[in-house]
Amino acid sequence: MSDEACRADVWLWRARFFKTRSLAAKFLDEGKVRLTRGGSETRIDKCARPVKVGDRLVFALGGRLIAVVVEALGERRGPAQEARGLYSQMDAG
Repeated sequence: MSDEACRADVWLWRARFFKTRSLAAKFLDEGKVRLTRGGSETRIDKCARPVKVGDRLVFALGGRLIAVVVEALGERRGPAQEARGLYSQMDAG
């Protein structure tokens, strides 16, 4: 992966949506995440699919619909405050 992209499972784990990377990978492999990039929407069905800054992700987790814009890729899985800097919330509708 380049400095401009990150595996989807790694990003979801770094952003603290999942406790482990393997849980994030399983969620992605089941096709439960929609990715919007450049106006086209696709369903992520492989955990190695890259995400880039500016991508929009929509998924349901814990009974809530989560819609975020990728703001940064991150270098590590840091504290929650650092993880919140990796994305911004958007209207799920």
